[in-house]
Amino acid sequence: MDPSTDLNLLREVPIFSDLSESEINVIVDMAVRRSFSKSSLIVLEESHAETLYIIEFGSVKITRLNDEGREVILAMLGTSEFFGEMALLDGQGRSANVMALEDTQLLTLSRRDFLDVLHRFPSISIQLLKEMTGRLRKSDQHIKSLSLSDAEHRIGITLHRISEEMGIFRKGEVIIGKLPFQQDIANMAGTSRETVSRMLKNLEAKGLLKREGRRLTIHDYAAFTRLFG
Repeated sequence: MDPSTDLNLLREVPIFSDLSESEINVIVDMAVRRSFSKSSLIVLEESHAETLYIIEFGSVKITRLNDEGREVILAMLGTSEFFGEMALLDGQGRSANVMALEDTQLLTLSRRDFLDVLHRFPSISIQLLKEMTGRLRKSDQHIKSLSLSDAEHRIGITLHRISEEMGIFRKGEVIIGKLPFQQDIANMAGTSRETVSRMLKNLEAKGLLKREGRRLTIHDYAAFTRLFG
């Protein structure tokens, strides 16, 4: 492992943001790097929890199956984001599946090491609570919005969420370099791939976004947020 690279990565992880360089280096020494190819299953729902995962590069989707056996995407995560913390804290099985959306490299902490750093550096616990609360609030808002919305609004809400999770912000616009596939967007929005295709064209025709292959740009993100945030 390259200590300087891992140090810089962990500085960007929200739960480690209050740590000093020497404290982060303690975590660097504990971390183990793991690589997963595109479409690899990283975590299986209800499996035993022994690891916290931090994304070094790449992206993942967190999913569950509904009662009809259809995949529902709960979140998509990218560089410097983490997952797997809930099961480590409560000792229960994993609450969802996690799959690599592309070739992905992770830094991992064992359950023993993760609990150790929580005890040694209490600020991590505070930041972890903030992060988990924020994720829960976003999920609640997303569920409420989707239950009340027509198809176009559902897709707009979902694109807004993807922007928050995966977008690059600059000068009032947001760029999603690798927009999730339309079936994945449909699984997030609770609709069909055909509906996603149709609504993306509608939103583009209205000038609310621009697509170039899988690259999507929202030029006026503030206006988009007023409509779908």
